[in-house]
Amino acid sequence: MKILVSAFEHSANVHLEALTKEFKGDVELVGVFNPALGDPIVDLRAIAIMGIVDAIKKLPFFLGLSKKMLALVPEVDKVLLIDSSGFNLPLAKKIKKRYPDKEIIYYILPQAWAWKKKRIPVLAKTIDHLASILPFEPAYYPKDAPIEYVGHPLLDEIPRLKEQRSVGNRIAFMPGSRKSEIRNLMPHYIAVQKALECEAYLIIPEHFVDEIDTLYGEISGFTIVHEPHKTLYECDFAFVCSGTATLEAVLIGTPFVLTYIAKKSDYFIATKLLKLDFEYIGLGNIMFSKFRHRAMHPELLQDQVSAASMLQAYESMDQEKFFDDAIQLRQYLKHGSSRRVAQIIEEDDDH
Repeated sequence: MKILVSAFEHSANVHLEALTKEFKGDVELVGVFNPALGDPIVDLRAIAIMGIVDAIKKLPFFLGLSKKMLALVPEVDKVLLIDSSGFNLPLAKKIKKRYPDKEIIYYILPQAWAWKKKRIPVLAKTIDHLASILPFEPAYYPKDAPIEYVGHPLLDEIPRLKEQRSVGNRIAFMPGSRKSEIRNLMPHYIAVQKALECEAYLIIPEHFVDEIDTLYGEISGFTIVHEPHKTLYECDFAFVCSGTATLEAVLIGTPFVLTYIAKKSDYFIATKLLKLDFEYIGLGNIMFSKFRHRAMHPELLQDQVSAASMLQAYESMDQEKFFDDAIQLRQYLKHGSSRRVAQIIEEDDDH
């Protein structure tokens, strides 16, 4: 079987790799994905973007890439789209219009339940299999929509919670994987580390090793590590930039404070022009609030981020309650998703 894949983000490719291990037959990937999984048509480094403004600048590149992807559709058996709705949903609409019988699977869906609810009927009409990773998401779709909760991919990658809540002075600092995030957060992280005089571990992506001095600042008080899951298991607390890492910390059972500073232009566009109004931005908080109607951990955003506010959140957080909540969230998510999505892709279809 040959599948056209569109997977841009690092996290999408981690989930894609787990998915490929569940295939029973021979499956060839074409399109956009990590080169470790095959021969992609583009270097993923060329399409790394940070925020809305950056995306607008790269629009001509993405339009050209969409044409290349569309040209590959006749050669493949099925289409697999993962996350990245800004690119993948318009591509899906083009594919369905030109090749109405070509089966499209969308894994890790656009957050249409949170904003742009008008996308929901478009998704239901355009996509043949909507593979949801959020238990509450199918309820937002029409009853006849081809949507199914398949489990959450992080439960494939993080199969167990800590055996018990750890107590100590080992703190992980995760400033993100994008340069602007790192530059914005590191001065605050450095100040917190000095104030706490803790056993501090700074999680740095390996591709930034050559830029540590210029990107991270004076970090002599930190031990540099590269394995986020291992570090979170071993640490007692964490300060984490928004993103998938926040849910990773929840599923491991390490209490943390979310800290996030976006570019001012992107934050303005998101909150004023697009009128996004999320109650929470942390993935764990979003999901937990759906069945317990409250947050699991503190969130500090934009001007709220300071060494003083981070220290206050750290001192006041009920870490025992967080650990109990983490157990409940794992039970809510039930199981991983890779096996079920692999079954959907490989099963015979009458489309």
